[in-house]
Amino acid sequence: MSQSRTPSLPARCHVTANVIRGCLGNLIEWYDWFAYATFSIYFAAAFFPEGNQTAQLLSTAVVFAVGFLMRPLGGWLLGAYADRYGRRRALTLSVTLMSAGSLTIALSPGHATIGLWAPVLLVLARLLQGLSVGGEFGSSASYLAEIAPPGRRGFYSSFQYVSIVLGQLAALLVAIVLQNTLTDDQLQSWGWRVPFVIGAVAGLAVMYLRRSMEESQHFRQEKERAKEREKAGTAHERLGIHSLFTEYPRQLLAVFGLAVGGTVAFYTYTTYLQKYLVNTAGIPKSTVSLIGFAALFVYMLLQPAAGALSDRVGRRPVMFAFSIGGMVLTVPLMTVLGHIRSPWLAFLLMTLALAFVSGYSALAAVIKAEMFPTKVRALGVGLPHALVTATFGGLTEPIALALKKGGHETVFFWYVTACIALTFLATLAVREPSRTSLLEETGTVPATPASTKTAPLT
Repeated sequence: MSQSRTPSLPARCHVTANVIRGCLGNLIEWYDWFAYATFSIYFAAAFFPEGNQTAQLLSTAVVFAVGFLMRPLGGWLLGAYADRYGRRRALTLSVTLMSAGSLTIALSPGHATIGLWAPVLLVLARLLQGLSVGGEFGSSASYLAEIAPPGRRGFYSSFQYVSIVLGQLAALLVAIVLQNTLTDDQLQSWGWRVPFVIGAVAGLAVMYLRRSMEESQHFRQEKERAKEREKAGTAHERLGIHSLFTEYPRQLLAVFGLAVGGTVAFYTYTTYLQKYLVNTAGIPKSTVSLIGFAALFVYMLLQPAAGALSDRVGRRPVMFAFSIGGMVLTVPLMTVLGHIRSPWLAFLLMTLALAFVSGYSALAAVIKAEMFPTKVRALGVGLPHALVTATFGGLTEPIALALKKGGHETVFFWYVTACIALTFLATLAVREPSRTSLLEETGTVPATPASTKTAPLT
């Protein structure tokens, strides 16, 4: 593992300030993203024809999945943009797109007013938000990993998921406040629009905040190297998608495998589980919101602890803890959660599941960023991650609800277990990333088309 002396207090304050500025924007992005999931229970009837609750939830879940289809495009376009023009500019653009999507949802008329145009507008808004989030992950992961000091990258990078969970908590907090101030009829009539208005306004504010972020030193050094090569008349390095697929194919496969189980588990226990507790366990919506809020708060606190642990013992042991625990516990946990009525027991079991998911989420940024050089890092992290979320993450809820509707709900539990098993296999296939990290490259790396440093793969 890479070791480094402890940074001075001014250096730590400098890093912390940049982490906070980066994470505030990330928080708003994910607040907007999860506001849809949180409030779909209320606006499902507004956008889709009348029917039973499962059918309407399935319709909104399909639209949720449609948004994921844009994430690979966002991971590609905004990832390449971040590698060419800077992390700061890419992050500012992504939050602007997210704000526009939220405003569209907030102002869209319902199905009773404009008929089929209502779900069309909803889909367009989700496509815009999917493009935004697809580009957000790679740029944010690269930025946080690059500004962190050596030996502390796991700790600082874990705040990416802290901000993601804070976004979820903010969406849930708004839900709890509205549930306690408005009637159920008011929420289904117009109250569900409030969180999207909040997201749109906050997103515009964060857009200006991100414009003041400091660019990472890694990116600045990469740009200086490019200028020196240009002055020396040497050949330009290959950049973008061509460089990624021709020079780093094994790293792409590794990131894909690592992300599959973690992504499915994350969306199962943070997004779908709340609907599962309402629709299967029969726990009231307002109670489920409180359970989810408390469990996610604990989950948020676990991220820096898991990240710091990976700095001490390595990334692989922490990832093994997630994958082995997930394979063993998913089926019994989901089975019990579907039959309990006690809110306290539901909270404890949800927290236990999320504790294991922390082994993935706290490392999701750094373990992938360590596999790529600066010139393709945002694209290399963002594109395969977006492909996984589009093909696996976005289909988590539709698969779960479709299996429930077809009377085969328990099959979903085994599906989640199988996905986690893929992450276990990918963890077996990589060498310890913190010991072979390409984040430790400096501006003195020779100006050759590809770095000679080996990637963390066996």
